[in-house]
Order: sequence, then C-alpha cells, then structure tokens
Amino acid sequence: MSGSEQPSEALAGPAAGIAEGYAFEGATLELGALLWDGVCHPDAPVRIPLAVLNRHGLVAGATGTGKTKTLQLIAEQLSANGVPVFLADIKGDVSGISVPGADGEKVRERAAQVGQEWRATGFPSEFYGLGGTGPGIPVRATVTGFGPVLLSKVLQLNQTQEQSLGLIFHYADSKGLELDDLKDLRAVVAFLVSDVGRPELKEIGGLSTATAGVILRALTAFEQGGAGAFFGQPEFDTAEFLRTAPDGRGIVSVLELPSVGDRPQLFSTFLMWMLADLYNGLPEVGDLDRPKLVFFFDEAHLLFKGASKAFLESITQTVRLIRSKGVGVFFVTQTPKDVPADVLGQLGNRVQHALRAFTPDDAKALKATVRTFPNSPYDLEEVLTGLGTGEAVVTVLSERGAPTPVAVARLRAPESLMGPVDAEVLAAAVRDSPLSGRYAQAVDRESAYEKLAAREAAAEAGGAAGTGAAAEGPVVPPERPAGPARTGARAPKEEPSLVEQVVGSGMFKSLTRSIGTQLGREISRSLFGTARRRR
Repeated sequence: MSGSEQPSEALAGPAAGIAEGYAFEGATLELGALLWDGVCHPDAPVRIPLAVLNRHGLVAGATGTGKTKTLQLIAEQLSANGVPVFLADIKGDVSGISVPGADGEKVRERAAQVGQEWRATGFPSEFYGLGGTGPGIPVRATVTGFGPVLLSKVLQLNQTQEQSLGLIFHYADSKGLELDDLKDLRAVVAFLVSDVGRPELKEIGGLSTATAGVILRALTAFEQGGAGAFFGQPEFDTAEFLRTAPDGRGIVSVLELPSVGDRPQLFSTFLMWMLADLYNGLPEVGDLDRPKLVFFFDEAHLLFKGASKAFLESITQTVRLIRSKGVGVFFVTQTPKDVPADVLGQLGNRVQHALRAFTPDDAKALKATVRTFPNSPYDLEEVLTGLGTGEAVVTVLSERGAPTPVAVARLRAPESLMGPVDAEVLAAAVRDSPLSGRYAQAVDRESAYEKLAAREAAAEAGGAAGTGAAAEGPVVPPERPAGPARTGARAPKEEPSLVEQVVGSGMFKSLTRSIGTQLGREISRSLFGTARRRR
C-alpha cells in the first residue's frame, strides 16, 4: 500500500461511497486520506467525529506499524479541541507530545500526500508516576478511598472473603481508623482477630482467623508485586485529569510507566481505581458535542493477561457505563484478540494497522480480525498484511452512531516530537508543575496503624490492672514497617470517645479530601467500591 506516490484521481464507484461515509457535519479529528488501488486521495479525508470519542476505540497492529504515532495524532487533536487526554506510557516514548516535532523531508512528504498543513507544535502536558515509581508526579490512592469491592477483585478473594473484608472496612470507618496504606489495613486485620479485638467485630458478623490469614497473605503478595507504593497520602484527585490549559487546550496527562511493564497487577489496579473513581465523581451527561476526557492505554494486553474474572467483569462494566459520563477509553495493543470479547464489543472506533501472518497462530488471528470489521469492498486479509507504516484500516461511528464504511487510510504525521523527551526536560517539567507541591512529598500521617499502636502503648502503660485504652488494644508488630518519615504522630494518651475519634480524625477535618463519614463512604462505594473525594 505504501509504494505508490501517484497523484490523486477522481473517485468513483465503491471508493466514492467510502469517501462519502466520512463527510461529517460537526467537528472532527483528521486521521488521514483515503487509499484506493494504491493511490492516496488527499481530497478524500478519513475523519472521526469529535462527538463519538466517548464511544471508545481500539488502535491495533503489529510492532513497528505506527500505533503509538496514531495514538499521538489523535491525542494532539483532542487537546487542540479543548479535550483533556490521559496517556498511559508503558514504553516511555510518548512524552514528546509536550514539545514541538522535528521538521524533515519525511514529514513534509507525508503531509503533502495526505493534504496536511503540518506545523511543529507541542501540547500542554503533565507527567505522572504510580506512587513515586519512575519519573513524574506521584499518583497515590488511600486504601479507604480504594474501597473493599475493588480491593477484593485485585486480591482475587472469594465471596466470603470479600464480605469479611467489607466488615473490616466497616469497622475501620465506624472507629475513625483511616486506612491510608497497606500497613494500616494489616494492623486492623491483626487487631480484629486478636483476643482484645475479636469481641468488637463479633457484634457485626465476626472474622475467622482462617479468612484473616487469607487476606493477610493476599496483601503480602499484592505488596510484593509493587502495589504498596500506590497506596498512601496525599491521595490523588482524579479531577486533575480534567484540566485545561490557560489557552483553552486540553492538558495531556502522561503516566510514565516504563518501570512497571513487568508488574501488570500494579497497572491494572491503578486502572480499576482511576476509572471507578472518575465514574463516581462525574455527573451523567449523555452524548456531548465533545468528550470531557479520553484515555489511551498503550500495551493494553498487560491489563488483561492473567486477569481474574472479577477484574474483567469490572472493566467491562466500567467501560460500558462511563460513556454516559462523557469519558472515552481507547485500548492500544497488537491484535484485537488481546482485548476480551465483552470489552471489544464496547469499542465503536477502530484503527487497525498492519498484521503479520508468519505462523499458523498469526494467520488465525488475522482471520479473526477481519471478521470483526463490517463488510467492505477491500480484501482485508490481503490489505492488512500489506499496509505500510503509518497506514491503517479504519472504521468509526458516524454522528448518528452507525459504523462508517471500512476505509484504508494513509495517516497524518503528529506535530509534536515523535519520541521521548530528554530526562532533564522531563524532570524540569515535573519540578515546575503546579501539582508538584501538592502531591510530590509522601505523607505518613497518624492513621489506623499509629492509632492502634498508641492504644497498645497505653494498655502496656496501664499495667496489669488495665485501662480504658487497654480494652481496645491490638496486637502490634514490635517494629514499625519501613516507610516514609512520619508526620503528625501523637504521643500515647487516653483513648478518646468514638465521637471524639471521628470528629478529631484527619479524615473528618479534611472534608475537601474525603467524604468523612461512614454513611457517606459506604454510599459512595455502592457503585464501584471507591470512596469519592473532591477538593
């Protein structure tokens, strides 16, 4: 497909019908120009309506076919149209979207072929990292904010264990024990199966030692997979992803993930929390003239490889429902079979780059991919194995919600840098970000672990006669787990009443960062298991 440099010719027959299918009335994103019989037709643009970007999409193709450049091309135009974008950068090669691209002969040649007026342009960007892993502003969630439902899914607990974890969260909520990180949750579990703590939980259902052991072992394995760094304070507000720049362009949020490519559970945990958190915090808006936010998850197979049934069900439900909140999700991967069928069925917009057919499995995947497209005059098996870099088979949803004709297109060139920025440039961007002061420094405030440790210390100080604090004393490890420096820790003192605990807790005092009451948290968890927070 890429060999012809013939000038555009008038379209007729099936080609004219295909071109007509992309003549939309409203605002659009320009993908490229129609290819027909080896000829590129710049006067027959292939577009996608801006209004259907919340109907989700898939960008697929073999390694080296241009998937990341397509992601970058769409993200640039979304930003230019005032739509914030989130990019999960697994390979570390899309940070260049923040700076102008490099002009050159190949760029000018591609622009001329597709009728593009190319101008080197950088786009407003923020860079993030999961819990301080790698470069970027740390993104953290509290265990309380994450909630028992999602945590049960990522820990792959059964129904009985999930219900027990819900009781643990309920108890912590009612006692003003903030679950900021995993050590807080472990401390509460250990307390509730101790001789001192067991009677308290018995009133609301009890917790068996065996179930507690399963939960603690699952938490240990989860933390060893790198998830421990994701939980803690300050908790990230996902509304930050919805910001626009002073000039009206959408901010591109780039999550730098090259160091977590071998830890898919951490990536999938973050995805579940982020989508659920956004869903709970956004109002129903239906179909808008442009989405509020669009996500791109590169190397999407990492999300689904070895995923539990509960995780797949959660992702499917979230992708299905979050559309009505004005949020679009694009998965970027090698073949459509990397995405579960129930999720794939929710993806209305498709950009399919070249596929290889070197093995019987490749040939099988090729035939399966062809069957996912509407009928077309192209021989798609032949086309998909012959596409050049930066060429793709496209079908999107029209403004009426119907699939457009299948089109083979030569795609436009991104206007930002097609590659990573220097480490020094990235570090400076993070340092100068207005969010750096808000999220960069980890805070280990007085939460469940510290409060339970204080009770134990008070119990020991009370001696054999016991004190009011001793009645609630936990079994606490002799040494505090390693972690960031403590802030705001209080000396052991007489245990306050339940009302004093709740009113005096950091969670209650910081209503701008937390719902703050048991009832509010449990209502907010009812949909996807997360406790909603907004500053």
